[in-house]
Amino acid sequence: MSEVRPDIVEALIGVRDRAYAPYSNHPVGALIVSESGTRYVGANVEVAHYKGLCAEASAIATMASAGERELREVYVIGPGEHLCTPCGDCRQRIREFATPETLIRVVDAQGTLLRRYTMDQLLPDSFGPENLGRDSAMD
Repeated sequence: MSEVRPDIVEALIGVRDRAYAPYSNHPVGALIVSESGTRYVGANVEVAHYKGLCAEASAIATMASAGERELREVYVIGPGEHLCTPCGDCRQRIREFATPETLIRVVDAQGTLLRRYTMDQLLPDSFGPENLGRDSAMD
C-alpha cells in the first residue's frame, strides 16, 4: 500500500492528540480534503451523556460551515495499531458529501496506512440524497 504524506500524518496525530475522550480514552482524529483542496481536521469530543461528536463529523461540520460540499479524501487515525474505521453514522455522513472518486484511508496510531476504501466499499448499497429526489455526486 502507498504511504500517507508526512504532513497529513503530522496533522492527523496533532488533531487526534487534541481529542476530548475522557470516557472512552479512545482519541480519534480525522482529516478531510474538500473539492477545493482545503484540508479540515476534526477530533472526537465526548460528553457525559455518551452522545459525543465523532472526529469525522467534526471535520465535515467544519467543511460544511466553510461553505464546501464535496469530499475528495478522508483520513482517520485512532490510538492503536488496529483499524479505526468510521462508525455507521459517520459512514452515512461521509456519503452525503462523497463522490464515487472519494477515497477513505484509515491509518494506525503512527500514520501507517492500514486500509483504503471507496465510498461503495465503505457503505455498499447506500442511501443518499438522490434517494430523496435531490441531485448527488454519487449518481
